[in-house]
Amino acid sequence: MPTTTNAQLYLRLLSHVKPYWRVFALGIAGMAVVAAAYSALPALMKPLIEGTFIEKDPDVIFWLPIVMVALYTVQGVATYVGGYALGWVGSRLVMDLRAAMFGKLLALPAVFYERQPAGVVMSKFTFDVLQVTGAATTALTTVFRDTLAIIAVLGYLLWLDWQLTLLAIAMAPPIVGIVRVLSGRLRNSSREVQQAMGSITQVIDEAIGGHKVVKLFGGQDYEQRRFDDEANRARRQTMKQISAAVASAPIVQVIAAVALAVILYYATAGAARLSVGEFAAFITGMLMLTAPLKRVTEINEHVQKGLTAAESVFRLIDEESETDRGTHALGRARGEVRFENVTFRYGDSGRPALDGINLAIEPGQTVALVGPSGAGKTTLANLVPRFYHPSAGRVLLDGRDLESLTLKSLRANVALVSQDVVLFNDTVAANIAYGTMNGAPERDIIAAAEAAHAMEFIRGMPQGLETLVGDNGVRLSGGQRQRLAIARALLKNAPVLMLDEATSALDTESERQVQAALEALMRGRTTIVIAHRLSTVERADRIVVLDGGRIAETGTHRELLARGGIYDKLYRIQFAPAEPGRTVSSEQ
Repeated sequence: MPTTTNAQLYLRLLSHVKPYWRVFALGIAGMAVVAAAYSALPALMKPLIEGTFIEKDPDVIFWLPIVMVALYTVQGVATYVGGYALGWVGSRLVMDLRAAMFGKLLALPAVFYERQPAGVVMSKFTFDVLQVTGAATTALTTVFRDTLAIIAVLGYLLWLDWQLTLLAIAMAPPIVGIVRVLSGRLRNSSREVQQAMGSITQVIDEAIGGHKVVKLFGGQDYEQRRFDDEANRARRQTMKQISAAVASAPIVQVIAAVALAVILYYATAGAARLSVGEFAAFITGMLMLTAPLKRVTEINEHVQKGLTAAESVFRLIDEESETDRGTHALGRARGEVRFENVTFRYGDSGRPALDGINLAIEPGQTVALVGPSGAGKTTLANLVPRFYHPSAGRVLLDGRDLESLTLKSLRANVALVSQDVVLFNDTVAANIAYGTMNGAPERDIIAAAEAAHAMEFIRGMPQGLETLVGDNGVRLSGGQRQRLAIARALLKNAPVLMLDEATSALDTESERQVQAALEALMRGRTTIVIAHRLSTVERADRIVVLDGGRIAETGTHRELLARGGIYDKLYRIQFAPAEPGRTVSSEQ
């Protein structure tokens, strides 16, 4: 997001308040009444002193207490109405900003998630957006209420004695200067606090997600040090905020005290022509100015925090969404996939991850992508659903350039089953009939689960299809999770299927069950299989060997073994018996 001024940020923030302007106006009106009632209190000092203690006026003695009670009652009601209305607007603002950020997350391209730590993103939802509320509603209303109170009290003081009041106004320029100096420091420290909070969230997220690794490898002390370092960094930056914030109030109070002292000297020396009641009213008004002045200067801390948080929130909202320039809505594809001279680079990296790939996959054909780690297998597969875009060349589906297809219609024709199965903390049925399949008839869900060999364990669950699977399927075994993912792909019934190491993390029994389910899933579909374990691809129609981003070999399992090239070498390493004293690695 380009650099924006405080005014631009504030106006953009207030644009999110605009839909609730009626409730916001009610809150502002309540604050205006509070300010008016507050400024009326000094005016009561003259009749209080002169009418009761000096003149002993019975009407004043009778009515003045009633007026004061009524005034405070009105002020109390207005405070409640204004506070509730503005609190309501603030809660709606938080909800709307979170919804806008979440909507943007769903629309962002895959590269965003590769370069942005999850903890930093989570911090925007949990920490930054709450800071915004203070600037959008609380700070604004405090400034509005107290500014009105200051103006009203000053107006009354000018009416009493304009010369004394001008002395009081003389303290405004140094106060403004102090606020301006402290604003920059508050803004910078607020940015640092937000970054530190993002880092803290990241450490917590990693410690929770990797708690087994932390325990098994004795990483508790290391993780504790990481957390302590980030927490201490947040503490130091918070102290900078506190230092700048608390410095303003005493400085303002000292300036106000100097002005008050000068006024007292000026008035008691006989220069001012005020009665006892008027002088008491003037001093009361002066003293009452210090509280709103103090709040107005202190609110700068919340404004700067809020504006810094707004900058962070809007930076996410302004991220460029996943591009969809496609205009053709594809129906059900036949499944012909073609790569024509495709090259792909990650960002500004020099060496391409894919270089001059030419590959044609016929409808219903199973093609396996193999090769050493970093050869470009997953990158090539990710071009099919347009998670990435080719740097050069093009990818076609049924003869149409993928860039010409709408994302919705393209991805409706592609299904994915990977080793990193994603399940949601919902029921078994909801995880199978996910997304656009939500609401699918139960008989179709059961049929998909049967074909995936999943009903055998689903029937043994406490609530069957309505059983909650836990966070990412934590209550299920690896094989069960894989079979639910396969059932999801079966229910989608897409003509193009991608299998990314779908059986690599399973034991022999689970792999047998999942392999049987995969065979049912692959039947009649164009299938792209990514595999390190070559035993899983021996029956593929064609095997494509990638090396350094290029196609090194292509052929059937037998043809590639007979050729004695890269595939034959990989196969021998995986299946040749280990020599005495030598460990054979299967991570190729």
